[in-house]
Amino acid sequence: MGYAFACATSFKSGFCSEQSKMTHMLFLKDIVPAAQNNINTRFIILDKGRAPAANKGKSCIALAADETAAVHIQLWGEECEAFEAGDIVKLTNGIFSYVRNSGLLLRAGKRGKMEKMGEFTVAFVETPNICEIQWNPDPANPKRYIHSGVLSAFSRIFPPLP
Repeated sequence: MGYAFACATSFKSGFCSEQSKMTHMLFLKDIVPAAQNNINTRFIILDKGRAPAANKGKSCIALAADETAAVHIQLWGEECEAFEAGDIVKLTNGIFSYVRNSGLLLRAGKRGKMEKMGEFTVAFVETPNICEIQWNPDPANPKRYIHSGVLSAFSRIFPPLP
């Protein structure tokens, strides 16, 4: 784990605060499902799916990764247009949880924010995809989740190129 010291331009606010310079960053491999907005991380967007026609551009799914793992992220509203493949994004106070009809997704939620930090300059891996891991409640603490198996080594939404 590391600390982010670079200031990014906020998608929501357009400015940088001193607090954002000292946010504790998690690697994607270290995030677990929880109904809490407490995930601070950075990643590169590898691919972005089109929003379903019935969705009218309200949300879209993207594949993102860092140097430890990959994840599916959900972008809402203007975020769908603001972020493209190759963008390096900082997520502050994000949430990783189950979304109806979509499975596990990492997203900003109402309390978090996504900020573009740059383009094309970060190492990444495409496997494991943490959205493709079977998670079950921890018997010792039902509010926590633990790994119980792997559904697929790669994203089933964004399959690897042949």
